[in-house]
Amino acid sequence: MLEHLPEWLGASLSGVRAGAEHLVIVNPALGSGFAPIALSSPAFVDWTEMPVRFTADGAGVSPPLVWDALPPGTQSLALIVEDADSPTPAPLVHAIVWGLPAGMHTLAEGAIVADAATGDTGKNSFLSQSWLAPDPPKGHGEHRYVFQLFALDCPAADLGEAPGRGAVLNAIAGHVIGAGMLTGLYARGQVLSATLDPGVAPA
Repeated sequence: MLEHLPEWLGASLSGVRAGAEHLVIVNPALGSGFAPIALSSPAFVDWTEMPVRFTADGAGVSPPLVWDALPPGTQSLALIVEDADSPTPAPLVHAIVWGLPAGMHTLAEGAIVADAATGDTGKNSFLSQSWLAPDPPKGHGEHRYVFQLFALDCPAADLGEAPGRGAVLNAIAGHVIGAGMLTGLYARGQVLSATLDPGVAPA
């Protein structure tokens, strides 16, 4: 959808960005002092460009993810992916998955779809239950797509059919005992610096 914005408009909005300070992982409602989780992808390195395959310019499938040992007491996991640089008041939500089992340590390529076999899929910012492929406006510059994995000390809550960001945030508040973050970069028609200051880290 955003690829249809003219490049001059994208460039004029280059200074309008949601900001990393509005990501779920730094929301005060979650608490602090989380155990770190090493979250990564076999498809790209943290703070480097995501392959086109995972964007709206390619196949648009969700990337594979892997993570290491979880903190003791983990009963379930939740994943939220947000664009920290969307030209919107709050980051665009690209994926929500909750109810992932504590014994799980991988999410396969293309796994973030409606009626997924593992976990439950919530609504992205375009109100669909799937991976919202990165689609930054031309001329807007590079965007940070932040994958945030949360280890919870409780079983997955029943949030009904396709909850959004607010419902999931309320459900995990006070229950996060571990968190991991992976950032992929993407821009249209520009060379990425791949040297940005992350600017945000789990508390």
